[in-house]
Order: sequence, then C-alpha cells, then structure tokens
Amino acid sequence: MPPDNDPKLAWPHAPLHRLGTHGIYFVTAATYLKEHHFRSAARLAVLHRGLLKVCADFDWRLEAWTVFSNHYHFIAESPDTAESLPKMLGLLHEKTARWVNKLDRTPGRKVWQNYRETQLTYERSYLARLNYTHQNAVKHGLVSKAADYP
Repeated sequence: MPPDNDPKLAWPHAPLHRLGTHGIYFVTAATYLKEHHFRSAARLAVLHRGLLKVCADFDWRLEAWTVFSNHYHFIAESPDTAESLPKMLGLLHEKTARWVNKLDRTPGRKVWQNYRETQLTYERSYLARLNYTHQNAVKHGLVSKAADYP
C-alpha cells in the first residue's frame, strides 16, 4: 500500500479542476452536509441573485440554472478560459455563507462544500445536462412540472 503522501493517490472529496480551456461547463455545488441553509423563499432569492450576479461579473454566459435550498446547478459558457471559475464561486460562497450565518447568528459556520464542474464537449452530454438542470426540481419532488419552479 502506498504511503499517505503519495501524489498518485486519488482524493475523491477534492475533485481536480482542469479549467485551462474555453468551453461550456456544467457546475454543481452543494452546502456542507447538504444542510438546507437557503430553505425560505427570501434566502433562495438571495442565492439565486448572487449566482446571476457573479456569473455576469465574471463574464460567464449562463445557459441554464437551478437553485435549491442546499445545492445548485448551472450550465454556462466560460470567458476565454474557465480559470475564473474558482474565484467566481469562491466569492459567491463567501458572501452567501457570511450572509446566512449572520441571519442564523452562527459566525464562522461552514456553509458550502466543494463544487464540481464538467466541460461539455459532446452535444449528447450537453443535452443530457440541460435536461437534468431543467428537470431537477421535479426530481426532488418540489413541483410536478419543471416550468412551475421559479
């Protein structure tokens, strides 16, 4: 068995981010321990607006997104490269965590877990993720028709 400091060991809880190229990406992020920190409509609206704002500020062109009380998904086209993704999501997560922790009087509580991205390079993969994003509220039993989810 290789030693713990062997660089060849995979670390499944910290996905490797390969962001050097321009493209369309499917991104998923979840709250720590899947806690529902954004359960109310007002909290969900803040997270939703925050996602739209950071994507616009970092020149990521959103194509589809869905935001829930404990996770979100989006499909977006990166600017020249996708290297801004960690900074963009870091800013979103930092601001929303600080805000929700202030509301809950829990300063310093960990709110967000890591995120995961996949570059979509095949049309079938893109269409499958697009459908997944649109149908996610139905999958979670929040609505019976995707169009009914805000």
